[in-house]
Amino acid sequence: MTDFFHSFNAVRGTQAGKPCYTAMCPMRIIPKIFVFDEEEVPAEMRAQRKLNKSRLPEITNYLLENRNDYVLSSLTASIDGDTKFEPIDESNANIGVFKISMDASILINDGQHRRAAIEEAINNNIELGHDHIPVVFFLDNGLTKSQQMFADLNKHAVRPSPSLSTLYDRREELSNVARKVMNGVRIFSRLTETEKTSVSNRSVKLFTLSSIKNATKSLLSKGKSDSITDDEVELAIDFWKAVTEEIKDWTDAYNKKVNSSELRESYVHAHGVFLSAIGILGNQIITDRKQWKKLSKLKNIDYSRQSSLWNGRAVVNGRISKSLTSVKLTSNKIKELIGLELTDPEKQLEKEINT
Repeated sequence: MTDFFHSFNAVRGTQAGKPCYTAMCPMRIIPKIFVFDEEEVPAEMRAQRKLNKSRLPEITNYLLENRNDYVLSSLTASIDGDTKFEPIDESNANIGVFKISMDASILINDGQHRRAAIEEAINNNIELGHDHIPVVFFLDNGLTKSQQMFADLNKHAVRPSPSLSTLYDRREELSNVARKVMNGVRIFSRLTETEKTSVSNRSVKLFTLSSIKNATKSLLSKGKSDSITDDEVELAIDFWKAVTEEIKDWTDAYNKKVNSSELRESYVHAHGVFLSAIGILGNQIITDRKQWKKLSKLKNIDYSRQSSLWNGRAVVNGRISKSLTSVKLTSNKIKELIGLELTDPEKQLEKEINT
């Protein structure tokens, strides 16, 4: 091995009969020692996807805005070059110092966006460079296995569902609001699925936490990074309470007088498209409580999936549609049925579907 090397405190392990090493690396050296395939290199010659630069500001800002409270998962890298592992003593043969020749190529298999964001964040706050990130190193002479490693690592990676992310995310304001709405509205508190993207056929739930979040986002007309006041949260809770009181089937499901699965099978109001549509129309009246009396007309609407009211709107080719266009068209129809005037863009949308 060359006299010049990178040295890390590490733990040695074994995967598939081959050694691997986990080390805590100072973040300041991450941009310097990790090679990333440049974008102009063809995909068949690379071991990673192209860097999506649009993702970097989000990760970078996360690091900078949560300087004392962030979490980064480990990087995975392949080494082509000389290495050496020196145990601290005979009784701790798998704990020691892992040395990598400075002539070696170290290629990221998983975490290229984290690497680029770390570099950008350190440029804005040099103190971040003293923090550490775990790195798992694999030996791969010639880097012949790196593409397969990338495929294997990403093949089995599963992102949490939108509902579960909303349940656990304490940083995003809209997620915090969604949880408050769920807990503050009696019907939602018992009938909301908090883990899955959709409600399963046999579930007693009617709503997903992600659908409540999206509907409330439309209701309050808030973006991902917008601040939301306590008064706005209370207003949203009051609005959804008013809505839920007018849908008798929801109350029956809450009281277990009807099966939620039967409602999902037969009615549009048991699906996220309806909740999102209510959020859109609610934004038009939320600040004028005198207008809320029109919500009482919700109880008189035929929500049957077989009704022609929803054909081409909430129901497309016999199936419930979750598309944005379907949500808007469903909202338009509900507005018409309860006596709310359509906005100019909504009128234009109606003209387009009727031509």
